[in-house]
Amino acid sequence: MVLVGDDPASQVYVRNKAAQTAEAGMRSIEHRLPADTGQDALLALIADLNADDAVDGILVQLPLPPQIDAQAVLDAVDPAKDVDGFHVVNAGRLATGGAALVPCTPLGCLLLLKDALGDLSGLHAVVVGRSNIVGKPMAQLLLAANCTVTIAHSRTRDLAAVCRQADILVAAVGRPGMVRGDWIKPGATVIDVGINRVPAPDKGEGKTRLVGDVAYAEAAAVAGAITPVPGGVGPMTIAVLLRNTVEAACRRRRLAVPEAL
Repeated sequence: MVLVGDDPASQVYVRNKAAQTAEAGMRSIEHRLPADTGQDALLALIADLNADDAVDGILVQLPLPPQIDAQAVLDAVDPAKDVDGFHVVNAGRLATGGAALVPCTPLGCLLLLKDALGDLSGLHAVVVGRSNIVGKPMAQLLLAANCTVTIAHSRTRDLAAVCRQADILVAAVGRPGMVRGDWIKPGATVIDVGINRVPAPDKGEGKTRLVGDVAYAEAAAVAGAITPVPGGVGPMTIAVLLRNTVEAACRRRRLAVPEAL
């Protein structure tokens, strides 16, 4: 794991990932670099990690400081060690049905959906958000699971009406409580990917709390199943990161990937 700077949220994420990695019996290596680290220095570190045969997975924690081109850094990671699934090679393999390391959050969402619903064939899935990290790969995974997929976004006309058509609704827009209860089709399954920090004056001055992109109480009254924030998609993201690392280790050593994955 490579962390550049001292972003508080990123530090929490890296700490949680390191703890879960150790608990699973894996070796976690952290590289913490100062916020003024230059792009060349970061790329040199990535090159060293690519060449280190003892390293099976490389994760560069986002966001990166403004002086660094994040895409250039992500593209520098060896696709075989790209356990975040962000490299263009893995994105292309996912889009074309090849063997890819898949972005952790979308794959975690898919596992939750399959656990709750079983076969997803024929269901109408609406993905709200079109980011390369969540929205686009989520749509690809749902297509591969034989869903009928609609990708909605900020320019979608009558977004609420589009959402009401969904048997599966995945919200990944980064706007707290944007999806209201009356946007939910009765009995639909709702996956809330959003993690937003909002003021919580009831906890004291300056305090905050985490909320999702879905107005949880409203939606829960209508949905057949819904993920909470926190405690829903977040833990699955870390679980899939570990899964991807096992898969990467097996493929690099030409071992069979365990069927449980």
